[in-house]
Amino acid sequence: MTNVKAPYWDSVYGNKAATDVSWYEERPEKSLELIRSTAVTFHDPIVDVGGGASFLVDELLTAGYRELTVLDISGVVLKKLAERLGTRAASVSLVQQNVMAFQPDKPYALWHDRAVFHFLTQKHDRLRYVEALRRTLRPTGHVVIATFGPAGPERCSGLPTLRYDTDALSAELGPDFTLIDSALVLHRTPWNTSQQFLYCRFDRTA
Repeated sequence: MTNVKAPYWDSVYGNKAATDVSWYEERPEKSLELIRSTAVTFHDPIVDVGGGASFLVDELLTAGYRELTVLDISGVVLKKLAERLGTRAASVSLVQQNVMAFQPDKPYALWHDRAVFHFLTQKHDRLRYVEALRRTLRPTGHVVIATFGPAGPERCSGLPTLRYDTDALSAELGPDFTLIDSALVLHRTPWNTSQQFLYCRFDRTA
């Protein structure tokens, strides 16, 4: 992942609609379920990491959440997201940045990541990701993260990926984060194939 830069993802999103990528889901049910389980309020800040093509922010806005940030390495997909949101885009902070270099301007109550972490195949990149998570999240904040599960694909969008079970993902995040809930979910791609995802909610230990 170290050498995968913004132009790569700009090309992916420049050539495909948000509904034509393998990770597209019409409604992110499991993410919404785990976010609701944390009891974050409508005014608590939430960041969606790599969320430019996701419809999670649309659902959160509709539900009433108001302190939302979408972080993505691709400026192309963020522009498409702004166009899709229309006037509602003014209620969302859109940040083009590599997650590993993210320097937040405020502490967040919840960090959501679906399908970014499993692209980090190099250990030093995963360490930088966790460092970014630590500097971003409140001392008692929450993490909702989804990666490919043990039976998930080994490649996605032309790139190698890693697969996780709960023990492996917990070990990557470290002792500062306590596993609260987890589930294996079969995701159906737009072309009707299945991908196994591991969804986990962690709480940060104060």
